[in-house]
Amino acid sequence: NDLSGKRETENKGLFLGKVVYAPDLPENIDSKPSQATSVLGDQTGDFKRIYVDLTNQRLYAFEGNNIVMNVPVSTGKWYPTPTGEFRIWIWLRYTRMAGGQGSGYYNLPNVPYTMYFFNNAIPKTRGYALHGAYWHDNFGHPMSHGCVNMRITDAEKLYYWTNPNAGNVSYPTNYIQGTLITIYGKTPNE
Repeated sequence: NDLSGKRETENKGLFLGKVVYAPDLPENIDSKPSQATSVLGDQTGDFKRIYVDLTNQRLYAFEGNNIVMNVPVSTGKWYPTPTGEFRIWIWLRYTRMAGGQGSGYYNLPNVPYTMYFFNNAIPKTRGYALHGAYWHDNFGHPMSHGCVNMRITDAEKLYYWTNPNAGNVSYPTNYIQGTLITIYGKTPNE
């Protein structure tokens, strides 16, 4: 996977044997989100955490005790989405994702608003992430190879909520830790 965070000029991809095209989103992003995406909670500095419910295919974001996001997602259908507690280790405005085998092969340029996560049992090299998905519109149902697929607008809001200073590529710092993600439940067999 490409960790540059830069948008590729080629926007043609492949998902499950079908040609798909990445949307024309801005190539470079200023460090501040647009006004439309900056309102997810009040950014008071309260503890932020994300819950992914595999059973119900939902993502919930909390700031303190307040829920600031409740949206449908698509988790692992072809490969399981891991369960447990994780931390975001890198934010990428764009990345290429490729993998799978045979009829499950995918090669997708410009996957937007990608937040890779890890823990002690699931290393960074495994490539699990929360990210926008342009290759399907079946959120609320399993559709991924292990990642947490989100509508692009939801992924954009979450990207800047978890790291208001995120640009094309950002890493956690002493001041901005990777947001805590808890993934639980069991993905439905659909």
